[in-house]
Amino acid sequence: MESEVEVPDEAGHWIATWTAMPQLTEPDNLPPAPYAGKGPVLADSTVRQTVRVTAGGSRLRLRLSNAFGRTPLPITRVTVALPDGGLAGVSAIQQGSLRPVTFHGRPSAVVPAGAQFVSDPLDLALPPGTVLSVTLHLADGQAGTDITSHPGSRTTSYLAPGNQAEAAVLTGATPVEHWYFLSGVEVWAAPGAATLALIGDSLTDGRGSTTNGNDRWPDRLFDRLRADPRTAGVAIANQGAGGNRVLNDGLGPAALARLDRDVLAQSGVAWLGVFEGVNDLGTAEATEDAQKKVADDLIAAYDQIITRAHAQHIQVYGATLTPFGGSFYDDDQGHREAARQAVNEWIRDGGGFDAVIDFDRAARDPGDPRRLVAAYDVGDHLHLSPAGYRALADAFPARLLIRQRD
Repeated sequence: MESEVEVPDEAGHWIATWTAMPQLTEPDNLPPAPYAGKGPVLADSTVRQTVRVTAGGSRLRLRLSNAFGRTPLPITRVTVALPDGGLAGVSAIQQGSLRPVTFHGRPSAVVPAGAQFVSDPLDLALPPGTVLSVTLHLADGQAGTDITSHPGSRTTSYLAPGNQAEAAVLTGATPVEHWYFLSGVEVWAAPGAATLALIGDSLTDGRGSTTNGNDRWPDRLFDRLRADPRTAGVAIANQGAGGNRVLNDGLGPAALARLDRDVLAQSGVAWLGVFEGVNDLGTAEATEDAQKKVADDLIAAYDQIITRAHAQHIQVYGATLTPFGGSFYDDDQGHREAARQAVNEWIRDGGGFDAVIDFDRAARDPGDPRRLVAAYDVGDHLHLSPAGYRALADAFPARLLIRQRD
C-alpha cells in the first residue's frame, strides 16, 4: 500500500515500539572498506537492517537520526519489508511484503546535521514481536566520518553496493553487527497501549546476549508482558548503550544529557526504568572520598531524572545496581562495592522512585553477594549471560505496567 502523509484519525495514538540510542560512531565501528575510508561514507550504498518491534499496531513510521552528523544526511530511498522467515539478522526479505517509505510524500529526505526525521505513516500491520526489515539507499553517502549509529546492535545488518532498496535478495552484501541511522520505529496502537522506556548501559544494551537472538533482558521482559492480556499493549523502548554513564559523557552522552531526546521526546512513554550507574562507579577513582562523591552525585542525578520525568507524567522505576565483584571494576579495598551498596540503599529506601526493581537481589550469589550467580555470569563478572538476563526480566514486577482505567 502507498504511504500516507496524514496521521490516521481512528482511535489510537503513536507509541515507540523499538528504539536504539543514537551514538557518534567510533572509528572501529565505521562501515568497512569500501563503504568508508575514501570520500563520503556509504556513497551509492544500501544498508539493510532488521529490528524486532515490541507492541504491534496497524501502521508504522520510522525515525532516522543524524544526531551526531556534522553534515546533512541525504537518504535517497527507504523501504520496509518482512524478513525471510520472519528472522532477525537475515538479508533476504519476503516476496510481496516490501513497502516504500516517504517523507512528506517524497521518497527521499535530507536530515540536517544534529536532527532527526520522522517518516510518513505507512499502512503495514505489525503483530507484537514482529521482526521488521528496514532498507536505506544513500546515493551520495554522508560527507565526513561523523555518522550516527548504534554499535551494540547484537543483530546482523548488511551493506551492499548500489541501489538495492527493493531487492528481495541482496547482491554482494557485507555483514556488520551495527545499526546505522535508524533510531526508532513507532506504531499506531490502541488508546490503552503505552511504552516503557529504559535508560541503561551495556547491561540493558545486552552485552553477553545472543547475536540475533533477541534475548536481552528488555526482550525477555516483553515476552513475559505480551503473554498476559493485562500487559499485552506494553511496548519497550530500549535506550541502553555500552559504556554509558549517568553523570558524564562516555560512549554516548550521559543519561542526564540524553534524557530529553531518548525518553521525554519519545511517543507514548508512560513509564521509565532507570538501570544505570555502574560505569560511573567503575570509572571514578577507587578511593573512599571519590566513591562517596560519585555515589552522592548519582543519587542527586536520579532525583533529577525523576523530577524531569514526573513533569511529563511519567512514572519512574529504579533498578538496583548488580554486583561486579571480581570484575575489572572491583578494588581490593572495597570502596566501589561500598558505593554500590550506598546507591542501592537509596534506590530501595530513599523514596524517590515510584517503585523499585531489585536486580541486585535477582542476580547476586547468595553465598557471596558481591558477585553474580555463576550461571548468570558471562565470564567477566560484570555482564550477564542469557540466563542472567532472563532472571532480570523475571524480577521486573509486571503489575507496575498495568495502566489504571478511568
